[in-house]
This record gives sequence, structure tokens and C-alpha cells, in this order.
Amino acid sequence: MVCSVLRLAYDRSFMIQLTRLNNQPLMVNSDLIKFVEKAPDTVLTLITGEKVIVLESADVVLHKIVAFRQSIVSGPRLEPADPAPANPSASSSAFRNPEGS
Repeated sequence: MVCSVLRLAYDRSFMIQLTRLNNQPLMVNSDLIKFVEKAPDTVLTLITGEKVIVLESADVVLHKIVAFRQSIVSGPRLEPADPAPANPSASSSAFRNPEGS
């Protein structure tokens, strides 16, 4: 089964991590961000109307959103679950016709 050979690399988050003014981490679904405002503080306005103030600058927030979107477009990174066999011809033998043709 493909799942036993390959596993997804879960080093990517499904949200962006920001920081509240009280230094508490905050995970935000970037799809819900309607506006990012530069004021004395960075204010995120969500599509629900809720406003969230974060420590990161507007430029950093936008960079995190773009990086997150790029990771979505590039798709999941697949890594082998087991190390590659030392003999490359051994791995291709499973795809050969057993009758030798």
C-alpha cells in the first residue's frame, strides 16, 4: 500500500502562528482574515467581524500568509517511510514481468 511506503511530512501547519499582545501564541486560519491593518498595533479583521491585535508587523503577517499559501500550492511533501534499498536493481525487480519479458 502506498501509505506504508510514503508518509506525509507534517512539519507544515494548517494555520499561521502569530502572537497576541500578552505574548500568548495564537493560531489563525489565514482564510478567515479579511483585513490586516497597520496602526500602532497590527489589527487583523476576520470575516466574522472579530478583530485580533497581534505583536507581529503587518509585513510579517503578510509574509506568513504568502508562505502558507505557497506551501498549499506546492502540495504535501512526501518522504519515504523506509530508507532506500542499497541495491537499486532490487527495488525495480517488483515491477518486472515474472515471465522475464
